[in-house]
Amino acid sequence: MVELTLIAAFFAGLASFVSPCVLPLVPAYLSYLAGVSLNGGIDDKNAKQKIFLNSLFFVMGFVIIFALFGVIINSLLSNISYDLTQVISKIGGVIIIIFGLFTLGIVKLDFLEREYKLKPTETRYAYLTSFIFGATFAVGWTPCVGAILGAILTLAFTTPSSAFALLFTYGLGLGIPFLIVGAFTAQATSIIKKHGRAMSYLNKAMGVVLIIIGILVFTGNLVKLANFTFAGIFMPFGSG
Repeated sequence: MVELTLIAAFFAGLASFVSPCVLPLVPAYLSYLAGVSLNGGIDDKNAKQKIFLNSLFFVMGFVIIFALFGVIINSLLSNISYDLTQVISKIGGVIIIIFGLFTLGIVKLDFLEREYKLKPTETRYAYLTSFIFGATFAVGWTPCVGAILGAILTLAFTTPSSAFALLFTYGLGLGIPFLIVGAFTAQATSIIKKHGRAMSYLNKAMGVVLIIIGILVFTGNLVKLANFTFAGIFMPFGSG
């Protein structure tokens, strides 16, 4: 189960990155953090370095927060009873399915349509400011990221022993593209302008994946599927 859910968590992070309310803003956001204008100077060596380093601290901010969420979930739920685990799995499966339907645009959830964002105070130190903005980004709530993140958090609640790995992997899936854009801002800006809409289809595909995962969690078949996959990998070696 761990391998399958971690793969799903990583792609959930990628889907969050290419969502319509994140992807178009990324180059300008990172340039703003670095104090570099997109209209000129981003090809300068010093400007590139500033953007990448600020991107790195920004990513570190939200990855650490996601990892802390995982530790907290694991600490709170690691010793709960089997019966309670089954109840949480049923409820969690339903919630993940609903989040998947929302991501596909099939259902509407008013609380996900609003944005809840903290506004951190800027500091005299650019990298510290980027780190704080990253941490704020992790707890901010945007319409097209909230459902996917909410589904991964719910999945973490249903499998507390994997909560840290799930949320850390989600953070990597979201963070690695930020670092790529930070390293190649000019090229990334051009690609996003040309192909941004096509990339957003990953968000829809993730909605389908969330529905499937939700059904598997609700029915208790996620573990069975993982065991079947694991056995299938090693079966050829034992069949001779």
